[in-house]
Amino acid sequence: VQLQASGGGLVQAGGSLRLSCAPSGRTFSSYAMGWFRQAPGKERDFVAGINWNSGGTYYADSVKGRFTISRDNAKNTVYLQMNSLKPEDTAVYYCAGASGYNLRRVVAGDMDYWGKGTLVTVSS
Repeated sequence: VQLQASGGGLVQAGGSLRLSCAPSGRTFSSYAMGWFRQAPGKERDFVAGINWNSGGTYYADSVKGRFTISRDNAKNTVYLQMNSLKPEDTAVYYCAGASGYNLRRVVAGDMDYWGKGTLVTVSS
């Protein structure tokens, strides 16, 4: 199973980016998916999670109202729409999957699969 995040890049503060995560090797319809980020010199933090089956979501307080996580069943893809980006959003962003629809596992970072990250840089 592989998870590959894409869509990162350089954007000015206030701008938007959309990250994509396309799992390969299996479908994740029975999983909860999450986005995490790690800024330079800091630990990896939870950003957003989604129950693939129900579509239920959960967000870190720092991104509520600015970021939206979603999934496309037909494309087997998870997205993270990031609006009103701030310099403090600069980080490597990772997608990950946890079996059993459990968003609590996602918030805790207790994931079964991790993907390679994509760098998001927000300039001031």
